[in-house]
Amino acid sequence: MTTALAERPTSAATPPRSTAVLRRIAEMRRTSPGRLRLMLAVLLVLAALTGTVAGLTARAAATGTADLGGRAQPLLTEAETIYSRLADADTTAAQAFLSGGQEPVVLTARYEEDLSVAATALTSAARRTPEKGPAADAIRALSAGLARYNALVATARADNRQGLPVGASYLATASELNRETLQPQAQVLFQIAEQEVDAGYDDARSSWWLSLLLALLLILVTALLWVQGRLSSATRRTFNVPLVAATAVTVVLALAAGVVFATQRDALDDADRNGSTPVTTLAELRIMALRERAAEALTLAGRAGSGADEERFTAISDQLVFDDPSLDGLEAYTDEARSQHEAYVALHEKVRELDDTGRYDEAVALALGTETTGAFEALTGTLDQALTERKAVFDDDIHRAGRGLGVLTVLGPLLALLICLLVGAGIRARLEEYR
Repeated sequence: MTTALAERPTSAATPPRSTAVLRRIAEMRRTSPGRLRLMLAVLLVLAALTGTVAGLTARAAATGTADLGGRAQPLLTEAETIYSRLADADTTAAQAFLSGGQEPVVLTARYEEDLSVAATALTSAARRTPEKGPAADAIRALSAGLARYNALVATARADNRQGLPVGASYLATASELNRETLQPQAQVLFQIAEQEVDAGYDDARSSWWLSLLLALLLILVTALLWVQGRLSSATRRTFNVPLVAATAVTVVLALAAGVVFATQRDALDDADRNGSTPVTTLAELRIMALRERAAEALTLAGRAGSGADEERFTAISDQLVFDDPSLDGLEAYTDEARSQHEAYVALHEKVRELDDTGRYDEAVALALGTETTGAFEALTGTLDQALTERKAVFDDDIHRAGRGLGVLTVLGPLLALLICLLVGAGIRARLEEYR
């Protein structure tokens, strides 16, 4: 007995699971029912994948579009608000200082409104950015610097009311803090927001998901047609109605996806070309104009004639051009803004002529007078109108881009389920013939 047990052959090792599956598939390919079952399995897998990817693609596009319209672009607007309000506060503080003694109520109210709006926009921007990173660092620097800037301006105003010359020094320090620390930090935030908008367009387009969906749709249609061809030649039946219906539903899904995504991409392109891009350019022009006006006021406040601030005015004025390609189609605004800027620069030259010839009080009166102020406010008003219009265009285009994506998120999987049912009915009818 011991010898018999010792000589009994050992059982063969269990084959790996993958090998068993491949062997099972090879066995199924040898029979007609087996081949039908393989066709059914492949079509069901392809249909399920196509429906899932269709829903995921639409969801990714909808999420990206909503994020672009609800976070990235608003962050850009808030960054522009912070930037422009800081520049305007610098201008207004210098103009109020030039008035001497008790500042005009209008300028004081405008300065305080600038800081209030900047602080509100800063708080809102903080909610739209991660807690760590360059954007968060810029926001923290702005929050700390804003309070210090306000304190320096308050000291300058107090000294100015008492006729103390040191007030001009405090104002110069405050302006330097604004121009060399706060505005650069606002510019950093603005540039980060621009990058967020660019990334938002990429996320909204969902190119990778869309490419995968198109590939699956093409493969599914090809597989359905191939299976119908095989069944037609094998069974001598021209059409398998359920499979024809499944092909038609697949084509409907492809057309629906094509229309929705083509419309979305067209709207995104319009939002970029007619909304985000001109908004960025117009915001930069407006900020440069405000910095130009601040340089003029600081030159007079320094009582030193032409100097570094006047050189800064000239440099900014040379950069302030209104024929940027991104503003194509806005000629009504840009032509008007160009003529308004030329009128303001001409008045500025008169201010400099008066100051340089020793007529300081007349120069201040002209700089703060209704003519110069009106010319400058006409310029900023035109830029503001263009900005408001372009922001509205962006909102409309983003709203249009989001249409249909939510429906496709649900419709894709539902149509895929219908395709699976039709495929199952079509193949099952042929399998019944072998029983």
